[in-house]
Amino acid sequence: MQPNPFGGVIENLSVEEVKAGLDAGTILLVDVREPNETAAESIPGAVEFPLSAFDAHALPDPGEKTLVFSCRSGQRSQKAAAAAQAAGVDLHRHMAGGILAWKEAGFPTEKG
Repeated sequence: MQPNPFGGVIENLSVEEVKAGLDAGTILLVDVREPNETAAESIPGAVEFPLSAFDAHALPDPGEKTLVFSCRSGQRSQKAAAAAQAAGVDLHRHMAGGILAWKEAGFPTEKG
C-alpha cells in the first residue's frame, strides 16, 4: 500500500487483477462515476455508487468479497477510498487506470 494523494492509503489493483477477481467472484467492483457515465458504458457486474452522493456507510456490503473502487481513469476511485477511510471505513483498494485501462486491456464493457 502507498499514501493516497487524497488522504489515507491506497492499494492499486491492475485491471487484470480486478478482471480475475470478478471472474472468480472474489471482488465487488464499485463504480463511482456519475449515472450519465455509467449509463453510457460500464464494466459488467460493477455496482453504481456515484461519488457526488458518496456515503461510506451506505456502501453495499461486499460479504466475503473484496470491495474495489473504479471510475474513468483512477482519480475518483482514489477519492472514494480516501472518503471511506476518513469516515472510518477500512476500504483502500481501487482499480488503477479505471474503465479506460479496462478497455485498453481489451476487456468487455456494457453500453447503455
